[in-house]
Amino acid sequence: MKNLTKIFFFFSFLFVYSCSQTIPNLSYVKKEVVSYYESGGYNKEVEEVVNNAIGQFKSVETSDSSAVIFDVDDTALSYYELGKSISFGYVPELWDKWVDEETVPAIPQVKKLYDFLTQRGFKIIFLSGRKEYNYNGTIRNLNSAGYTQFDTLIVRSRDEYEITAVDYKSSKRVELTARSYIIVGTIGDQWSDLEGSYHGIQVKIPNYIYCIE
Repeated sequence: MKNLTKIFFFFSFLFVYSCSQTIPNLSYVKKEVVSYYESGGYNKEVEEVVNNAIGQFKSVETSDSSAVIFDVDDTALSYYELGKSISFGYVPELWDKWVDEETVPAIPQVKKLYDFLTQRGFKIIFLSGRKEYNYNGTIRNLNSAGYTQFDTLIVRSRDEYEITAVDYKSSKRVELTARSYIIVGTIGDQWSDLEGSYHGIQVKIPNYIYCIE
């Protein structure tokens, strides 16, 4: 997802191994991930991350220029169930279909953070690795999931398709800062969402399914 340069699979569950050690079977690793997500472990972890973030943002003063940046996929919106339905693979045609159907749900804990920030008066900016032809579908899906109040959505233009996620998102934050936004926080499920210039408070949403660099 995101910029679609996905590095599969579940590296956080793989042990550092030597020649004498055995690489875990992928089917077993997938089962471990499903168990973690569906037994309450994932929800508890996200809740802890969000509550900690709310505590940090409470101490930040708001101004007319204060902005918080949210990633979209597996940050604001959860693709877990859809991904599980295809064994956590990637099928471009299905991905575009899911975007067009506007049915991807919010991650409830992240929506809680969004609600807190909008009530405090922070401007919300969605910065996504999706491509420009996904723009309208993304707007509709965000709205249908309850994200109805935000300043702007940024997606990749055609000449940005090949830029790495960290360079793309960092460059967009530089542009936003040049437009007089004061970025006080960034929320994302990948470290590439959070690293680079002008990130403010970094809120890392757990993701044990894929990694984007």
